[in-house]
Amino acid sequence: MSAIVLLTDERDRVLLVKPNYRDYWALPGGILDPGELPHECAEREVVEETGLKIEARALLVVDFAPPLGDRPKPMINFLFDGGLVADPGLIRLQSDELDGFDFFSWKEAADRLPDFTAARIPAAREARLAGRTIYLPATR
Repeated sequence: MSAIVLLTDERDRVLLVKPNYRDYWALPGGILDPGELPHECAEREVVEETGLKIEARALLVVDFAPPLGDRPKPMINFLFDGGLVADPGLIRLQSDELDGFDFFSWKEAADRLPDFTAARIPAAREARLAGRTIYLPATR
């Protein structure tokens, strides 16, 4: 299982981070540690990756992903609303794993994610606006 966070700025742009071990951008987050709850993982990962202390608020998206590539087991991903980044100047990247960060329009953010996770961005926007969780089943 993994947990990620949607963070936006005052211009309603989406925060993405650029892992140095992948060719694509990602929402902040990661894999749950043993005994960790999804919202705890989301909060921990955001602090580790960006230095921002946030509260994982509403659960926006639950995404099921079948085995893919070098991942032999299916994944369940929880996408939480982390709210507004009022001062992007407070972001301190974890340089061990990340090369950069930036804020992108909703469309640009979805375009920077790989095809197998890009649907999370419009689903998160819809969920945030509607005030409900969206389930994204894997496409067959």
